[in-house]
Amino acid sequence: MTALLNVIVAYAPAPREVHEVAVTLPAGSTVQQALAASGLLARFPDMNIEPGHVGVWGRKAPPDQPLRDRDRVEVWRPLRVDPKLARRERFGQQGARAAGLFARRRPGAKPGY
Repeated sequence: MTALLNVIVAYAPAPREVHEVAVTLPAGSTVQQALAASGLLARFPDMNIEPGHVGVWGRKAPPDQPLRDRDRVEVWRPLRVDPKLARRERFGQQGARAAGLFARRRPGAKPGY
């Protein structure tokens, strides 16, 4: 009797829209085989599965990486905005006094404490 792996393949084509597919694979299966078995490649032909856009449990994984039981294969969309730039813009909109470390002070406290 060969061991089987239960794997979840997840893809979010848009914000707040996640598609998860549970697949059962033979032992020794790879990330690429899990993606093919999930059927997500057929449903979303524009899905990018190049190295750097696919991972297992939030860590980058090459297509030939073997899977373990109960792994979660994730396909990530490319970032639209650099996170550092987005944070900088949010901080600028809020103003220096309304955001950051000194945003909430005790009443009557000195500035900076």
